[in-house]
Amino acid sequence: MSNRRRIILFGITVAVGAAIASLTSCSTSVPNRDPTGSMFPIVRGESLQRQAVELPTAVSGSPAILMVGYLQQTQFDLDRWTLGFGQAEAKIRVVEVPAIVGWFPSTFLRGTIDDGMRAGIPSEDWGAVVTLYGEDAERIQALTGNENGANGRILLLDGHGEIRWFWDQGYSSKRLLELLDVARGLDASTSPPESPAVPDDAD
Repeated sequence: MSNRRRIILFGITVAVGAAIASLTSCSTSVPNRDPTGSMFPIVRGESLQRQAVELPTAVSGSPAILMVGYLQQTQFDLDRWTLGFGQAEAKIRVVEVPAIVGWFPSTFLRGTIDDGMRAGIPSEDWGAVVTLYGEDAERIQALTGNENGANGRILLLDGHGEIRWFWDQGYSSKRLLELLDVARGLDASTSPPESPAVPDDAD
């Protein structure tokens, strides 16, 4: 239930930000692109715990999934991804990244937007939502594009911040399994090697 409520509040948040951005003519269409193989850009946002968060630094060291959304309609798509992760019992860190472009929400509505999200999200989940505003949000839009904005941008990062898997065409159970398979491979590659067996007695 908490995951579903979090996604619903995320949709409301992005809706407010997107509406203000469109009214101030700060949002432009950016052609979609597949950033697989690129390094995720360094961006700075704030979690709902009111802590400054730098991505991808905050998730470095092990694979992580970032779910990026630009529009209100993204709620439906990310809702399905979230349910899919839960049903698959995925053991990987997932961070929701609302990206709100435009100087107006960045300057005047940031506190109101974040407070609205906190009101419907259990405090233990606040660290898993990191909101980006202004130029930081624009960096992510430049990375992925924002066409067909109702679709979430699902990015799998390795422990070094390189994008190893990407999808922006809507939820797919086949793609979910593919994503988790790639993530498991990355996780295995970052695990420390087993120590060689030591015989009890040397001859």
